[in-house]
Amino acid sequence: MTVGKKLKTTLSSLKSAQADLESFALETESQTAKQMFSQFADQTKSIVEGIEVRVREIEGQEPQYKAR
Repeated sequence: MTVGKKLKTTLSSLKSAQADLESFALETESQTAKQMFSQFADQTKSIVEGIEVRVREIEGQEPQYKAR
């Protein structure tokens, strides 16, 4: 598996985890848990954004990695 493919797979998994965390934050009644899940979702979003930048860089350098 290429680095580009691994990054895209990781990105997909992280986006799923972020959505789950946001869902947990909405579904829980505990204010402490809501804050915790929201904070984790925000941290995950930051990681996703960083990886998206790297994916764009790789695609710019190596066009064969672009999604078709």
